Amino acid sequence: MTRAPQTREKLANDIWRACDILRRDNNCGGVMEYVEHLSWLLFLRFLDAQEEEWESQALLAEREYQPVIEKPYRWRDWATKDWPPDELLSFVHGQLIPYLQVLSGTPLRDTIRGVFSERNVIVCASPYNLKDVLSIINSIDFHSQDDIFTVSQVYEELLRRLGNENRLAGEFYTPRPVVRFVVEVTNPQIGETVYDPACGTCGFLAEAYLWMQRQERTLEDHKTLQERTFFGQEKKPVPALLGVMNMVLHGVTAPHILRKNTLEENIRQVVGHYDVILTNPPFGGTEGRHIQQNFPVQSQATELLFLQHIMKKLKPRDGARCGMVVPEGTLFRTGAFAEVKRSLLEEFNLHTIVSLPPGTFAPYSDVKTALLFFERPGPTREIWYYELPLPEGLKKFSRGNPIKDEHFEEARRLWQAWDAYRKGQGSREACLSEHSWIVPVDEIQARGYDLSARNPYRKETEALPPPMEIVASLLEREREILSIMEELDELLGNNTEGAEA
Repeated sequence: MTRAPQTREKLANDIWRACDILRRDNNCGGVMEYVEHLSWLLFLRFLDAQEEEWESQALLAEREYQPVIEKPYRWRDWATKDWPPDELLSFVHGQLIPYLQVLSGTPLRDTIRGVFSERNVIVCASPYNLKDVLSIINSIDFHSQDDIFTVSQVYEELLRRLGNENRLAGEFYTPRPVVRFVVEVTNPQIGETVYDPACGTCGFLAEAYLWMQRQERTLEDHKTLQERTFFGQEKKPVPALLGVMNMVLHGVTAPHILRKNTLEENIRQVVGHYDVILTNPPFGGTEGRHIQQNFPVQSQATELLFLQHIMKKLKPRDGARCGMVVPEGTLFRTGAFAEVKRSLLEEFNLHTIVSLPPGTFAPYSDVKTALLFFERPGPTREIWYYELPLPEGLKKFSRGNPIKDEHFEEARRLWQAWDAYRKGQGSREACLSEHSWIVPVDEIQARGYDLSARNPYRKETEALPPPMEIVASLLEREREILSIMEELDELLGNNTEGAEA
């Protein structure tokens, strides 16, 4: 099935044409559906190419090869066949998908089962549309690095569109400039394990792979990155599929991506620890009492539960570290939030907080966010703050004016100076600017563990934040009040039930 590699432009145009075909199909009403449909087809095509390579290697080594997918369910058996239209849909619905939904016995088969089970797999309503898309995917040479690179670039653009056009997708798509900055600051190294407990489309894990791939020197390095490095969990089936496909297209053929609710794990009995954690956990959601009982500090707020989970999942070794996105409310909220922040400062070194501008996650969220970077061992002694400024003339980032890599240039330069100073290799003054400052931990403690970014260099005339920042802060505080009211309502309900009993 190997074909001559196409020009990148022609291949990219063909894939976009496949998207147009799917978009017009009656079963693919929006971007979510056609990206999902394309993803599982690409996944099976890529897997078949990998199996061809594994079979060839086994033949050269004169050993028997046990296929991951058996005949007649291999891509080469059904996707290249000239089916009568109705028979094609009958095979896909009645045989192929049911077979894939019960695969088991190896980690890769378990991954495949996870992709296809526990969800209604989107399949074209029109067999003619499906045949046209299969023809396009069959033209891709997954033995060619050029073809794979082109497909991965188009796929990343599809994920970006998914985040922009579907508000529901925003919770599992993080703007790539934010991801790249977090990965650069945490600097994962070959031999370390990297974990995202809310991996969504695996933006953090894919970017970490690209960062670590530059360090690859030996076959053992390659094997380590492929088999022993990347771990993720995702609650929802569709983003789990998109995430697996994203990792595969970036070059990790069998990532350890599990479809499960991370917060169901009781952190008093944690299994598995990691060297580096990179994540943008969902915020704004709530969890029930049965989930909250898995945490020493109970709260309905998902962001606080994830923070506790992360603190427990980091390896108990010097240098284990985390870079994560949090809503600004995490910085200033009191009560349970203050209790967890106290533990964070005492047990870890929270060395850096980067305050992001309004609209960073536009268009699907105006909630103001920040980046936390912490590591073992603790305790925290001082925190370097950086307030990322908006470009001149902008009041907020938006779909039309999104955050870009260039907006982090000053942050990167000053953080490198801060990192050098922390290691005794630079001056304190080199990491200070009108956008960056250092706060001793006793000042944080004195204000009740309020970690808010309060720029001491802001002019008096600029004492008030921009209106959008105020609105975002008010919305966050309103959510805090609603969360407290829900907790009270639940407590009163439980008391009433007890009295009636």
